[in-house]
Amino acid sequence: MCGRFVAASSPTVIADYLRVDEIRTEALDPSWNVAPTDAVYAVAESRDDTRLLGAYTWGLVPSWAKDRSIGARMINARAETVSTKFKASFERRRCLLPADGFYEWEKKESPTTGKTVKQPWFVHRADGAPLVFAGLWEVWWPPGVDRDAEPPLRTCTIITTEANDLLRPIHDRMPVLLAPSDWDAWLDRDNADTEGLRSLLVPADPRALEMFEVSPRVNSVKNNDGELVLPINSR
Repeated sequence: MCGRFVAASSPTVIADYLRVDEIRTEALDPSWNVAPTDAVYAVAESRDDTRLLGAYTWGLVPSWAKDRSIGARMINARAETVSTKFKASFERRRCLLPADGFYEWEKKESPTTGKTVKQPWFVHRADGAPLVFAGLWEVWWPPGVDRDAEPPLRTCTIITTEANDLLRPIHDRMPVLLAPSDWDAWLDRDNADTEGLRSLLVPADPRALEMFEVSPRVNSVKNNDGELVLPINSR
């Protein structure tokens, strides 16, 4: 799964990297510990093929939901079932979510207590470029609200797949990372090639990534600073 990530880059840097036509959000505060239900950047295409950068709440709230609380349980969508369980979003509302890296946790035995603990690892691109997660987005209004008078809640989810050789020793899942050559096909709202889209949802090349152990301070969402992404052995 992908339960925490880092989003510290400015919207202008993201827009330039993802070839965005228009930024439609105020800048979000940099975050080194993005958690479910936080506001995050995502890139999607409008009906006129304009590539837009906006702010979305992390945790998909389907249009049929009675309340927004379901979003906290829908931060990830599995690649193996996304085209059926999230059919409408998969067909017409795909997005890209930029990140500077993400965290994953390894269950291991503490050398001092013998108890099982969760050791966080930070995963990022070896070349320092942003990661680009494959995602879906939705719009939601509370039941009974005047949709002409109230703006919708825009939400998103990150698609995950099986872990690659790098991450497999610590976890069995990882977010789908899309290469620049795949962005156009993924964002194209008129792209109805379901099989072609599903073929993009594969583990990333492990040679493109690096990872290292970081402080257990990551485990608390109250901690949010640049020291979270420093290797333990650099302290």
